[in-house]
Amino acid sequence: MRDLRRRSLLAGALAVPLATALPASPATADPASGPDAKALRAALAGLPDADATAALVRVRGRDGSWRGSSGVHDLESGRPADPGARFRAGSTTKVVTAATVLRLVDEGRIDLSTPVQHYLPGVLGRRFRPVTVRQLLNHTSGIPAGDSLGTTFEEVYARRFETLDPQRVAASAGAKEPEFCPGKRQHYLNINYTFLGLLIERVTGRPYASEAARLVLAPAGMRDTYFPGTDPRVLGPHNRGYQAVRRADRTTEFLDVTEWNQADRFAAGDMISTTADLERLLTGLFRGRIVPRRLMREVFSVPADIDGASYGAGGLQRYETGGTVYWVKTGGRYGYNSAIAGTCDLSRTVVYSVNSTDAKSEDANPVVARIIAAAVK
Repeated sequence: MRDLRRRSLLAGALAVPLATALPASPATADPASGPDAKALRAALAGLPDADATAALVRVRGRDGSWRGSSGVHDLESGRPADPGARFRAGSTTKVVTAATVLRLVDEGRIDLSTPVQHYLPGVLGRRFRPVTVRQLLNHTSGIPAGDSLGTTFEEVYARRFETLDPQRVAASAGAKEPEFCPGKRQHYLNINYTFLGLLIERVTGRPYASEAARLVLAPAGMRDTYFPGTDPRVLGPHNRGYQAVRRADRTTEFLDVTEWNQADRFAAGDMISTTADLERLLTGLFRGRIVPRRLMREVFSVPADIDGASYGAGGLQRYETGGTVYWVKTGGRYGYNSAIAGTCDLSRTVVYSVNSTDAKSEDANPVVARIIAAAVK
């Protein structure tokens, strides 16, 4: 693997003062209603560092909004991060997929209580009981994960330009034993949304990306969002993504992981977007401009009969803090972490993209943790 940055050069880049923030508009004097600009600026200070090379944040409250960016476009040049940059949105894609399915429900082309076996005959083996579309949406299907290109960073990095198509991923999952009886547990897995992407294509006769653009991106006004398919590039303005890799001599190199074929993520996580577009998705969805209001109960509900369930049929996770309920979706691809979060009444919304140097880690990224703490104060 090519060494993209010596420790001494990285240290030089880290020393550059690169925090940028746009003032709240309108200015807010009530921190309980509007974003806390001081806390948010502090959360973004000091980038790039060992945990992240850039961060883009948008927060809205009843009485104001705040936008900020920090860090660098890339470690080589050290120039400031582009605040309007595109990035890999990862699993926030699932919110678009869920909304697309619910739009097709409204059109009468999909029924939430009908088994996926009806729409995709033969894709699940005989050992599977009927799995409804709703159970795919809320991750209670019991379908196990399908094939992947590896289980470690080193394995998948070496194969990052290969194409693993979603049909193969779905077929490999359908050939396995079910994890559990449908509807009895909730286990968040990408495979559920891989099946939903194939379902969308089957009932419409059109590519998933085309239907998602027609039914969700266009109504939401998401003009800078697209689905790359097998193209490994991030088209348009973007900040580079890096993965920190520990060498045998105990030093760290930062591998550029920006270019990566995400075809296997498909409807579960291959979307490329911007913070402005993700904010449009969140507000458009919650205001009923994307999914018809009669189906919004699916977005804001979780299975009541499953212990510990937190995901609903809208692709979002229910999260409560300080007595306030947020509906959240995070995403993580190598080099990029992102999230959307908001209260049902949109009294507070949060959108961020952080160029994490270990985006797939199970440990919370410190920069992300600071942003969340500042945004929901």
